[in-house]
Amino acid sequence: LKHTRRKELHKHQMAKAAKGKKGEKKKAQPVTRVYTINVHKRIHGVTFKKRAPRAIKEIKTFARKMMKTADIRIDQNLNKYMWSKGIKNVPFRVRVKIAKKPQEDEDAVGKFFCLVTHVPVAGSFKGLETQTVED
Repeated sequence: LKHTRRKELHKHQMAKAAKGKKGEKKKAQPVTRVYTINVHKRIHGVTFKKRAPRAIKEIKTFARKMMKTADIRIDQNLNKYMWSKGIKNVPFRVRVKIAKKPQEDEDAVGKFFCLVTHVPVAGSFKGLETQTVED
């Protein structure tokens, strides 16, 4: 590496060190976010008679990945929306609110669970971004 490049790397490392200790994790907090999930790309190539059940599984997988919790609960209205066009004609996109809440049970595996609910969209999904909802 050139001498100037080394200086840039050093500056970058110093900036990183000023932010916080290396390997330090943020403490998990309850949070609520609104996402648009492209279900169409997640169930591409799935057998017709397995599309709606797979869509529900993919929504759970998405929520698990975004919120980093194992316990995911799907709201009844979201389930009905996903099944509204039948088992094989699943809606292409869905707008969901994922709320990460603390567990009530003391003997629960994780500290948090996620409740995934449907957010109705009037018109188009274009221009909708992920939003963090203040409780």
